[in-house]
Order: sequence, then C-alpha cells, then structure tokens
Amino acid sequence: MYDFEGDKGSEGTPGGDGPARALLLLELPRVAGEYAASRAVDLVAPRRPTGDGRPVLVIPGFHATDGLTRRLRSHLKRHDFRVHGWGQGANIGLTDELIDGLADRFEEIRKRYDEPVSVVGWSFGGVLARGLAHTYPGDVRQIVCLGSPWRADGEKTRATAMFERSRRKHGISDRAKPMIDLLRGPVPVPTTAVWSKTDGIVPWRGCRVDVSVYPRAENVAVPSSHVGMVANPLVLDVVVDRLSQDLEDWHEFSWRRALAQKWGAA
Repeated sequence: MYDFEGDKGSEGTPGGDGPARALLLLELPRVAGEYAASRAVDLVAPRRPTGDGRPVLVIPGFHATDGLTRRLRSHLKRHDFRVHGWGQGANIGLTDELIDGLADRFEEIRKRYDEPVSVVGWSFGGVLARGLAHTYPGDVRQIVCLGSPWRADGEKTRATAMFERSRRKHGISDRAKPMIDLLRGPVPVPTTAVWSKTDGIVPWRGCRVDVSVYPRAENVAVPSSHVGMVANPLVLDVVVDRLSQDLEDWHEFSWRRALAQKWGAA
C-alpha cells in the first residue's frame, strides 16, 4: 500500500521487500492459465445455485476496474448470487472521490435489497472491504479478501511504487491514514482471508488474519498468482463456499466439503 512510514525498503525504493522477482515475472503467464482453467471448469461442472439470491459487492484491486473482476462476478452469478461491481472506474486509491463513491455504492446496494451485503475484495479492494465492515458492521454480511495486504508488515509490496505515483498524480484524502489505522483492527463481521505463498505482488504474511471464533475470522491458502486471484478456479471455489454458508451455522473451510458440493457429491 502507501508508504505511510516513509520506509523505502532495502533496495532504496518502495516495494524493496516484496515477493521474489521470479514470482513477479511469472504473474502474467499464470493468469492466462488460471483464467482458461476456470472457464473450462465452468463448462463441465454442474450449476449449483447455492447463493439464494444474496447480494454481493466485488471491489477490484489497485489500478484495476470492474472489467478485471468480470470472471469472478460471472462465476458468482452462475451460483445465483446477485453480484455487483463497484462502479467507480479504476481503483486509484484513497482519494476523497473514491472513498465517498464506494460508500454511496454500498449504501445503494444495501437499500436495493434491504438485507446485509457480502463484500469480496481483491488485493487493495480487500483492504477497502475491511473499511466497509468497520463503517457498516450491521450492514455487511461478511467479507472475503483475496490477496489483501492489510497488515503493516505487508505494506511494502511490488505495487508500493505505483501507490506513491498515484498519490502524486491524484492526491490522497486526509482520511486515508486514519482509515488504514482503523481497518487494521479486528473486523467486526465474519472474515475470510485467501492468500498464496506464490503471490508475485504482495507478501503473503501480510494478507493473513488472526484466526478467531467471534467475530469469525479464518485463513485459506491457495496455489495462485496475485492477479489471477479473481480467476483461479480454486479461489472461486473458496469464494462460493464461504458466501453460501449459513452464518448461524458457521463451519471452517474444508476443501473436501467445498469440492463435494461443487460436483454434487455432498
């Protein structure tokens, strides 16, 4: 994220402590495979309408748009969720316009369905999902964060330099640092953090949450690239499973149960 502490990393530039360069270079080829694999799986897997029409807001990562979360949103719609993009264009960071625009978008969806909304956030979008959970704890059903570096020790990433360039170009809200400090506290709604040791953009340790029973918080590890988190078929299985569950009868994530449900063996 932003280099709030003014620490430019061991190489003298923001992001010096990010994942290995080899993982970064493998990001794009891996994304292509993950996208193709998820499309292929959707063609052969039975449709399981487990979403029961629940509303879901999907927030893209930094510098990404709704277009890059289309694969994820299409998959959720296939499972009978009422899915919405964030509608703010490119995610350029914590400007006043985007902070207020996201709040307006969330309130619009909440009022439309008159029920709590689940929020799925990818990368920096997951950081914003944590912010919504703190701001609207009674209106956010649960959040699922995909490769989201919310911890201070995960602040220096391969994208930190991009955040600093964006701050110079677009500015940053006076509310940004207090928001980040707030969302680093325990999230008051059920939370699932999906992370990957082979993430080429952000340090995976900064994406994990502290496991708790109340509020519910859990970690799910996946073999995925960072950019491919919104297309990787295993990540999509995790998201569907977590959003489908009854929050009054919460169960820890199980690959056996998720895949059995997916293929109709449950």
